[in-house]
Amino acid sequence: MNVYKVNDINDLLANNSYVGRGIIIGKSEDGKYAITAYFIEGRSANSQNRIFVENEEGLFTKAFDETKVIDPSLIIYSPMKKYENKEVTLEGWVRNNRNQSNFGFIDFNDGTYFKSLQLVYENSLDNFDLISKIRVGSAIRAVGTLVKSEGSGQSHELKVSNITILGDSPEDYPIQPKRHTREFLREQAYLRPRTNLFQAVFRVRSVAAYAIHNYFQERGYVYFHAPLITASDCEGAGQMFQVTTLDLGRVAKDGKVDYSKDFFGKSAGLTVSGQLEAETFALAYKKTYTFGPTFRAENSNTKTHASEFWMIEPEIAFCDLNMDMDIMEEMLKYVVKYVLDHCPEEMKFFDSFVEKGLIEKLEKLVKSEFTRITHAECIDILQKADVKWEFEPKQGEDIAKEHEKYITEYFNGPVFIKDWPKDIKSFYMKANPDGKTVAAVDLEVPGAGELMGGSQREEDYDKLVNRMRELNMDEKQLDWYINLRKFGGCVHSGFGMGFERLIMYLTGIDNIRDVIPYPRTPNSCDF
Repeated sequence: MNVYKVNDINDLLANNSYVGRGIIIGKSEDGKYAITAYFIEGRSANSQNRIFVENEEGLFTKAFDETKVIDPSLIIYSPMKKYENKEVTLEGWVRNNRNQSNFGFIDFNDGTYFKSLQLVYENSLDNFDLISKIRVGSAIRAVGTLVKSEGSGQSHELKVSNITILGDSPEDYPIQPKRHTREFLREQAYLRPRTNLFQAVFRVRSVAAYAIHNYFQERGYVYFHAPLITASDCEGAGQMFQVTTLDLGRVAKDGKVDYSKDFFGKSAGLTVSGQLEAETFALAYKKTYTFGPTFRAENSNTKTHASEFWMIEPEIAFCDLNMDMDIMEEMLKYVVKYVLDHCPEEMKFFDSFVEKGLIEKLEKLVKSEFTRITHAECIDILQKADVKWEFEPKQGEDIAKEHEKYITEYFNGPVFIKDWPKDIKSFYMKANPDGKTVAAVDLEVPGAGELMGGSQREEDYDKLVNRMRELNMDEKQLDWYINLRKFGGCVHSGFGMGFERLIMYLTGIDNIRDVIPYPRTPNSCDF
């Protein structure tokens, strides 16, 4: 922190292209008044072009120079309205209702803010008896004056003049004001967003999704909608959910399937990845991304696997593996910082009640330099470690969760592991000159393990075809993908990140079922 003693603040700030943030303490020119002010400026052109304007409604921002506006949505913010000591009308739901003989308190939440607002009602109201009996979960309209709170726990409260019940709730409403287990709340998935934990989770999920789109849109990427139904198994693992209109009862009887009679005239399934299709757009727009649901018919009941999940998959032309890693690091830091900045109350809640030290962990990641090592170097470090492994690390083989944890602790931060053995990676990855490895990379982060995976794609037509033949893949099924290499193919790369894995990392939640609104897992499709 720097301290400056100046007679005119303009002298200090005028020639500074980035003033950052600071506090001004001083006095007026006539010496009669003490003055304090706080200022903040971002590095972007949009931020440096914002000014504050006050009107009768409150304080808001506008552009200083309209001709220099890059993105209007980053200039104009909603007014910070002056509501104190004014009458307001609110609509929302009752979280709790505590009443005494002369007054009562309602914990009210309308979903616009994490913390609830306390409504104070007194027995002078004509319908005091009715209000005192309003049950948890009820939808209400409250009219009253917003005043400074005399009690602890909140800065303001609403002094009620009238409450109307818009939707009653029965005595057996499942979400009562007490601690519920996450297992119980999964059974009440349609109601769990009304709890503190899940309101915070799904707010962060929404903000993180916006941040991802923001990151790519600000950098000129084209958002591409990958098909959900496909005939291509991108990963070749045979884990696609079949999509069919055939009479399954008849098929079961004769044991033969004639897919020419099916809806698409061939076997089709739900997509496991939008990557292959995204590559076609990258070779037209240079930079593209897809962000949507994907499906894996993987019979796994672990905390980190779901049958339906969302994937972020950018593809970039004229981009090699090193550039790919640069983008992975920049994007992750951007999203993490965006969530920290825009969900402060939610993040404080997670830090207090879900994962102690979460905010510190995330802030450290934003400031970290990501280490880059090869798979061979990683295995060498693991083999030399004074650790009794459950799964012994071996050259040419995949690494386990315990290895991921150790390697991030070893480097005290995020680690890119690149140049993986080709035999354990997908067919589309660029072959390295050694003939044994491919230009693939996984990002390991402290506390979560693998968070992202990417690769430079094989741009050489003959090498791609030969690799597919080695794996006995159907070339005809993917002729459109192979042909990209004949028609103006070039170096290109991309990566994928499971959105739910990211939300788990951001919130400290350890089960994927608790970061997606309606989880789809084996034997679970209830809502």
